[in-house]
Amino acid sequence: GTFALYSLICRHAKVSLLPNQLASDTRISSFKLKVPSAELERSLRIKERLEASLRLKKLLLILVLVGTSMVIADGVVTPAMSVMSAVRGLKIGVPMVEEDHVVMISVAYLIVLFSVQRIGTSKIGLAIGPALFLWFCSLGGIGIYNLVKHDSTVLKAFNPVHIYYYFKRDSTKAWYSLGGCLLCATGSEAMFADLCYFSVGAIQLIFAFLVLPCLLLGYLGQAAYLMDNSGHAQQSFFSSIPNGIFWPVFLIANIAALIASRTMTTATFSCVKQSIALGCFPRLKIIHTSRKFMGQIYIPIVNWFLLASAVLLVCSIASTDEIGNAYGIAEVGVMMMSTILVILVMLLIWQINIILVLFFSVIFLGLEVVFFSSVLRGIRDGSWLILVFAMVVFFIMYIWNYGSKLKYETEIKKKISMDVMRQLGSNLGTVRAPGIGLLYNELAQGVPTIFGQFLATLPAVHSMIVFVCIKYVPVPFVPPSERFLFRRVCPKSYHLFRCIARYGYKDLHRENHQLFEQLLIESLEKFILREAKERSLESDRDEDTDSEDESSHVLLDPKGTVYSLGAPLLS
Repeated sequence: GTFALYSLICRHAKVSLLPNQLASDTRISSFKLKVPSAELERSLRIKERLEASLRLKKLLLILVLVGTSMVIADGVVTPAMSVMSAVRGLKIGVPMVEEDHVVMISVAYLIVLFSVQRIGTSKIGLAIGPALFLWFCSLGGIGIYNLVKHDSTVLKAFNPVHIYYYFKRDSTKAWYSLGGCLLCATGSEAMFADLCYFSVGAIQLIFAFLVLPCLLLGYLGQAAYLMDNSGHAQQSFFSSIPNGIFWPVFLIANIAALIASRTMTTATFSCVKQSIALGCFPRLKIIHTSRKFMGQIYIPIVNWFLLASAVLLVCSIASTDEIGNAYGIAEVGVMMMSTILVILVMLLIWQINIILVLFFSVIFLGLEVVFFSSVLRGIRDGSWLILVFAMVVFFIMYIWNYGSKLKYETEIKKKISMDVMRQLGSNLGTVRAPGIGLLYNELAQGVPTIFGQFLATLPAVHSMIVFVCIKYVPVPFVPPSERFLFRRVCPKSYHLFRCIARYGYKDLHRENHQLFEQLLIESLEKFILREAKERSLESDRDEDTDSEDESSHVLLDPKGTVYSLGAPLLS
């Protein structure tokens, strides 16, 4: 969410702190935006202000990184919360189970859960759908049973006037309880993250006709049960299950907790990967767990880090109420950052009427601020741990982005000037051996300083040299046909080329190095052929040219070896 919004803003305004943007990036087909003409002047003013102010650029990046660090914090809280809540049901089924037993079983559960994370979701994908369908149906079924058995008058709760009465009776207690109300919604909205696999219509259909009705029936059923059993508020769900189906529902609840935890952990991996792509996280080993779905990845270091953090959270905060409060802080933090970015997108890109923007801001941001104030009151109870965790992740990301920016600026300052290259001549002051050399660096323009060290220390260099830059652009995907961008460096006789391999922040490097190099060489061949054709057309238009220029169809290395463009360069 936050990265998608940030990339949208980066496409429309030059707000990225890393100075590697090129005009050619905007010609990628997925880069183009349909910008309405209404209120264009306001949009341009905002754009100019953003591009001119370094403080605003940093503030925008900070908002994105705060939101992302909260999502990664969710990757710690969700497994801890889900597992603890599910295992706690044992205290109802087996009365002799104590709180210490719940904590120990939860820790064991978490260790097993994170140990099998590397298997990948696709291996157990067939079981996920039926399991969640059973889970929602059991929620709805138990809710209907409790409504019929206990007190159906709780249906009056749909009347909004009861909100007013609730706050009037005890406004402070009602305000405190808003954090718990928030947890009723935070899990269900996570299904909209599946938009990468399903259409908007399919998700809206499932949400409207399965998820929402079952959740409403489940909560109404628990309310009806509590009307007759007010002392069971701490374990209202498991206490309200009929004795005959307790253990099957307990099993389904644990499976649902497993699925929720795995899904959130996978989402955290995806978030870290996108952070790496945008230069905001240290580069880590990424393993792809599925041949079919490119979004299913596994990052070993992050996995074990999340496990250690989740175990620490469970052991230090044994109460699910306190963990729930920590979960609320992380969730509302993400929501607030996303809403602020959406408001900026509405003003800058969508150019929506200012009245509608204000209306949206007051409703959504106003609600989120109220909820956030409610969950913050429990920060002394132990949920401060999650804020500390999010702050650590934030500083890692911000410092890494700052270091990447310094490194790139240093490389730009130290790059070899064109005057030095011209003094060296086409042989570059050394021996040019037949072949193609690929020199990887991060510069999108100019000759990197490392090339000068190669010339000084190596006895020979290749007759054709390609400076390869792997660059991430602020779009989700780059079409393979637009992956490589070539241009010449220095005059033609030098046989030096610049290649920029462009990837979107959600693109995956599936090709191995041999396939990557083969694709690169084939693209280079197409570039040289196209260049030769353009030169041939220019010579045809020249009135002084009596015959076809043979030089436009061949390549010469410094030693005079002729390479015909009719034969592939790779062979």
